[in-house]
Amino acid sequence: MQTHNLGYPRIGSRRELKKASEQYWAGKITAGDLHQTAKQIRHSNWKLQQEAGIDLVPCNDFSFYDQVLDLSLMVGAIPSRYHALMAEKQLPEVDLLFAMARGYQKGGYDVTAMEMTKWFDTNYHYIVPEFTANQQFTLFSDKVVREFNEAKREGFNVKPVLLGPVSYLLLGKEKEEGIHRLELIKQLLPVYLEVLKKLDEAGAYYIQFDEPCLSLNLSEAERQVVKKTYETIKVKFPGIHIILASYFECYGENLSTALSLPVQTLHLDLVRCPSQLEDILKTDFVKKDTRLSLGVVDGRNIWKNDYQQSLSLIWAATAAIGKSRILIAPSCSLLHTPCDLDLEKDEQVLTPELKQWLAFSKQKIHEVVTLKRLANGEDDEALNKSLVENIAVNAARKVSPLIHNQQVKERTAAVQEKDAQRDSVFAVRKEKQQAVLNLPLYPTTTIGSFPQTAEVRSWRAQLKKGELTQEAYDDLIAKETAEAIRWQEETGIDVLVHGEFERNDMVEYFGEQLDGFVFTQNGWVQSYGSRCVKPPVIYGDVSRPRAMTVEWTAYAQSLTKQWVKGMLTGPVTILQWSFVRNDQPRSETCLQIALAICDEVAELETNGIKIIQIDEPAIREGLPLRKENWDSYLDWAVRCFRISASPVADETQIHTHMCYSEFNDIIEHIAAMDADVITIECSRSQMELLDAFAQFNYPNDIGPGVYDIHSPRVPSKEEMVQLMNKAGNVIPAAQLWVNPDCGLKTRHWEETKKALTEMVNAAQALRAQAVVNVE
Repeated sequence: MQTHNLGYPRIGSRRELKKASEQYWAGKITAGDLHQTAKQIRHSNWKLQQEAGIDLVPCNDFSFYDQVLDLSLMVGAIPSRYHALMAEKQLPEVDLLFAMARGYQKGGYDVTAMEMTKWFDTNYHYIVPEFTANQQFTLFSDKVVREFNEAKREGFNVKPVLLGPVSYLLLGKEKEEGIHRLELIKQLLPVYLEVLKKLDEAGAYYIQFDEPCLSLNLSEAERQVVKKTYETIKVKFPGIHIILASYFECYGENLSTALSLPVQTLHLDLVRCPSQLEDILKTDFVKKDTRLSLGVVDGRNIWKNDYQQSLSLIWAATAAIGKSRILIAPSCSLLHTPCDLDLEKDEQVLTPELKQWLAFSKQKIHEVVTLKRLANGEDDEALNKSLVENIAVNAARKVSPLIHNQQVKERTAAVQEKDAQRDSVFAVRKEKQQAVLNLPLYPTTTIGSFPQTAEVRSWRAQLKKGELTQEAYDDLIAKETAEAIRWQEETGIDVLVHGEFERNDMVEYFGEQLDGFVFTQNGWVQSYGSRCVKPPVIYGDVSRPRAMTVEWTAYAQSLTKQWVKGMLTGPVTILQWSFVRNDQPRSETCLQIALAICDEVAELETNGIKIIQIDEPAIREGLPLRKENWDSYLDWAVRCFRISASPVADETQIHTHMCYSEFNDIIEHIAAMDADVITIECSRSQMELLDAFAQFNYPNDIGPGVYDIHSPRVPSKEEMVQLMNKAGNVIPAAQLWVNPDCGLKTRHWEETKKALTEMVNAAQALRAQAVVNVE
């Protein structure tokens, strides 16, 4: 029996990669410094896993930005707009990677970034590959070979990890009509074979191919492409041991294809789908030599493993096929969990009782090794003690009074259908709202947050350390808020925001004020690039003991005669972007959060706030991977949003925001949310996402993002007008708002002011254009 890991967090236990990347972008360190930081992270990760007892340690799971973007560089899928940077600027590989991810606007060049979207049902974002009709692939980056050789030189027994060719193509997007991306497998596969040849020559024996698209509903034609692809690889490299990994769901109707593939090991996510093991053990698979990788340690959540439950699965497999055909592993890459629970030192933040329920990446690695030893029946006093302790901790958690709140349970049980309904339909509400709000055609607004400068962040840090009193901190935040309000008024933005300077994170800020949540000091995970988030832990029943946003929103409204939006994070997003308790259905936890947000919405309205935004950027990412499970999720997710938004009068305008999602297949459910205004990411996709709304005849108002806030690039007024005219070709002007793609927290003030000024100028030009068209 062996152990292996599918991937380890790349950010560094103290976010070393984030800090180094941002210093490099700012010109404060050299490329050599950046690469040295990356090397230190890789070596630390390899050493930690090997010393813990992992038999097969992953390599090439490190990335400066995103593993899918790395793959695009490997196979030379570099969009033509970057070719001048390659030919004329001769950008180093890492700079080209950053240009593709973030855009490039310097030295006379103005190149837009590639599109970004969610990685399956996670909060991780990947850079979407772009394919053309005459797409050619060629080996451009040998990063995977370099990192394998680096690990080998340092004495680490590693297995290279590659995103499989079929999933790579399916995760991409055709940029021209007349092709299907999967048809490109004939051009793509030779590059993979070239890479495998180099790895084989370098001495690689185990190679992990990630094909997470095998968890999706694939057609028979797509399954045949999978089969032919791995048959070709097997013929070319019969001596390589291929570990094929899919995760986040069952194989479903793809199971027979997966079992027929000529691979040496097949990985199963037994956290998301434990039942598939029994299905497999009933087939002729048991007569083959293929190994099973049992993903029994949760790679997506932070709860301590239940050894008894995991061992029952391991023992069922060993009884059927023997120990020698078993590998023990996490369910998926540990990219989605924080690095190390040992860094949580403050018992005031994370109490010993709560901490004993948790396991981060480092601890999960040890759980994998411990499960192997227990399954092998090792007779060791310390090992046996760890099993007894594990059983006791999991049993104690189930009955802990920290988890259960009877009042919350009674309130959720009493929710009725009317609690999810506004008083009137949208058409009636819109007339009433316009009579009160008196907004112009193409109203402008932002998505909520403004830049959080180093100075603003330092105030929060000083407050936490006791170096700043609450009164002094509040005075500083008040001044920053007042300045933001004045600047928005002067710039000509129609619906203002207070800027959220008092908030650390759009989920963490609310979780800190809700009962049932707890926070960590160093529980960071990567969202995209250098963007790291520290998800709250929902450990018990959720309730709102007091108002969370009313004071600062009402203060901002008192400074201006224009409307200020109240800014809230929606229940589904708070759920999705948290580490959620695993002892009750997610729908029940979401309903508890929805009722808490509902109370906040009602109190904002009572305090004179007439426009309230309830962000739900994560509602699409929560969609189950298999379509047969969609309706159940969407029913409770939409219901929870409506409950949070429904206590207000018709005259109060409810906004929601969604970013980096595909809406085509759930557009009727988006409409069922019945928000008065929805703002969405559109600029990177060049307004393509609006097609779904147009084809559906979406009745409510829409604010398609006119510029990409995840790039430092500043677009021109003309560019934004052009994008809005594209929007106007499919959506009536009377329904359109003008806004950025997302919140501006991570940007700098200089670029933000320039971009928003251009945005306001674009809206004014659109209004003038509309007048001319009428005349």
